[in-house]
Amino acid sequence: MEINIQIGKEYKNEIKTAWLKNIIRLVQKAENVSAKSEMGLVITGDEEIHKLNLKYLDEDRPTDVLSFPMNEQLATAPAFVKVPDGKLHLGDIVISYPQAIKQADEHRHPVKREVEILLIHGILHLLGYDHDVPRRKSVMRNRETAILKMIEEQGL
Repeated sequence: MEINIQIGKEYKNEIKTAWLKNIIRLVQKAENVSAKSEMGLVITGDEEIHKLNLKYLDEDRPTDVLSFPMNEQLATAPAFVKVPDGKLHLGDIVISYPQAIKQADEHRHPVKREVEILLIHGILHLLGYDHDVPRRKSVMRNRETAILKMIEEQGL
């Protein structure tokens, strides 16, 4: 899997790219995502995620994580359209590091754990999971819990 990560300069000392890639690859394996896939991840601040939340979701506030799945667009593309590079472009995730800090404090766990939760949640959205109705919320929550347990077992 090709993983493109951008971390805001003010957070580069707080979070490691290799660790993020390990989490993403674990989710890839857990969800049987093709090795011929690609996704992007941006770790940013509240101002940037606020702008994106307003522009794309019409929500005038910062949020913790945004997912921009490509699979919805691919699903509606004509059958004869082929991705030129042969990769499945999953989409992009944006995480607000300040929101992760705030939520980690609220939930009384390390910021690292909160980033794991947000990253898993974002990837599951890229893969088509949602929490818009109780049944789907339950399925998504169960996958998040199972993947978090895998992370613990592997000591990531």
